[in-house]
Amino acid sequence: MNWNQIEGNWTQFKGRVQSQWGKLTDDDLDVIEGDRKQLTGKLQERYGKAEEEVDREIDDWLRRN
Repeated sequence: MNWNQIEGNWTQFKGRVQSQWGKLTDDDLDVIEGDRKQLTGKLQERYGKAEEEVDREIDDWLRRN
């Protein structure tokens, strides 16, 4: 699966994203709207991790889904 598929079907993937990263709120997910850069930023903000670490987590999650 690639990010374009996630972005195009964001409503369907919001639950999976929130299951993986429980600190994200519904409002966060509405703001993100499938934009990977927005997701990266929100994850950095909520979890206090470096951008590279967050990118790895997103890539791992993407491979599993």
